[in-house]
Amino acid sequence: MIEELHDALSRPPLMLTTERLWSAYARVQGSHVKGADTKRQLTDLIALVRFAIGLDAELKPFSEAVDKRFQEWIFRHNAQRASAFTPEQTDWLRLIKEHIAASCSIGRDDFDFAPFVDKGGLQKAWGLFGKQLDEVMKEMNEELVA
Repeated sequence: MIEELHDALSRPPLMLTTERLWSAYARVQGSHVKGADTKRQLTDLIALVRFAIGLDAELKPFSEAVDKRFQEWIFRHNAQRASAFTPEQTDWLRLIKEHIAASCSIGRDDFDFAPFVDKGGLQKAWGLFGKQLDEVMKEMNEELVA
């Protein structure tokens, strides 16, 4: 749906790209806009929509919001568990977070692509998380994109 929105906005007569929208907000509401000089990702449309409808008071790159939500989620998750994620699990969780920041979600099929496949793919992730893998992905999809 994000790609459809991007395509619709960028076609005539609007010709609005994510970069143009971001720049317009930077000119009009500069004190509320972060990352004006950063290359935009397709997922930044989510940040633009959230800002435009008033869900967020500050316009910042989608990846920054995902990073913040990830830190909160992993801290809360580790605090609620008998044992925290291992360093290797945490590395994989960071890879998953980066994928979500770029694609808005993660699913089992995504483990067939880089960087996951280079590190062992779904089989390796399943070995690290076991039956919890699906629940972890579901939680991350919900929490990080919220």
